[in-house]
Amino acid sequence: MLPAQHYPEPTVGALIFDPKGRLFLMQSHKWGDQYVVPGGHVELGETLEAALRREVAEETGLTIHDIRFVCTQEFIYDPAFWQPRHFIFFDFACRTETTDVRLNDEAEAYAWFTVDEALRLPMDAYTARAIRAHLAQQADKPQEQSAP
Repeated sequence: MLPAQHYPEPTVGALIFDPKGRLFLMQSHKWGDQYVVPGGHVELGETLEAALRREVAEETGLTIHDIRFVCTQEFIYDPAFWQPRHFIFFDFACRTETTDVRLNDEAEAYAWFTVDEALRLPMDAYTARAIRAHLAQQADKPQEQSAP
């Protein structure tokens, strides 16, 4: 059981794109076996970017780069998560050079999807919102800079 919260918990999430532009998603029992992005809490004294790199490495074994902020989201005791929690999500898009994933015990399966494929999967609403926010940002960029 998680300790009682006294304040909202800042967390990070990573939309990870491989060299082919595919998005990494994993299925997690913590989210009702839906597809989600890797991420987790920010430790005291840790920057958001450092937390993102650490959480991605812990959950997937991947190294990320080209980190760009996507959006914030509020998660207030939503039953989508396995425990009642209040989170503030800081979602980022980033890249990796490899698809060699080593999952930890927070996920049961993973795959790389095109964004169109990903949006048709059973996923939590927060992951879907982050993907759509990323797509909106990409649409606002000049064409030559629109890679994830």
